[in-house]
Amino acid sequence: MSVMEALHWRYAAKRMNGTKVARKALDDILDAAHLAPSSYGLQPYSVLVIEEPALRERIRRTACDQPQISECSHLLIFAAWSEVDGRHVDELIELTAASRGLDPNELEGYRQALHGAVAGFATPEARHHWAARQAYIALGTALTAAAAQRVDASPMEGFDPQAMDDLLGLEEQGLRSVVLLALGYRDTQQDRLAGQAKVRWPRERFVVELSGA
Repeated sequence: MSVMEALHWRYAAKRMNGTKVARKALDDILDAAHLAPSSYGLQPYSVLVIEEPALRERIRRTACDQPQISECSHLLIFAAWSEVDGRHVDELIELTAASRGLDPNELEGYRQALHGAVAGFATPEARHHWAARQAYIALGTALTAAAAQRVDASPMEGFDPQAMDDLLGLEEQGLRSVVLLALGYRDTQQDRLAGQAKVRWPRERFVVELSGA
């Protein structure tokens, strides 16, 4: 199945049937998210994988009682790092040098540029919003990868982030929840949107091609 066929097939399933996603398919989706691009390559977020039904039931209570959380196979939580600072830059430089067989000193200019970028946010909350936007890039990549696997994936913003963070002890892990992604298989009997036509604005309204003045 081509990428376009997969994207036409996918939709945000509102009900799922509880069928388990095979580990290989799950790993492929996670690997795709791992390979997603991010600003400066810092990847200032983590992806939590939750399969245990009892824990997903507790999470559902913080997430507007959305049934996909109980009915899915795995729930992914994209969580931004609470702090992004110079030590993360230094760790990335060391990793880059080791991965590419370089002397870290060769990356000193890049290191200084990243230090300046990370320190340049006006407030910690502005830095958090930047980190959260990076997590959304990984979310989009995971959605496409899931569609290619014919795995339904429902992104969800409807939850109480503070309650979620408290429930999972994310503050102690240096994380703040950003967005959820339920993975599983659509329940075509209970989901009224299953099989409905995909609705998007006309392409000529969506795509605006600009030329020089």
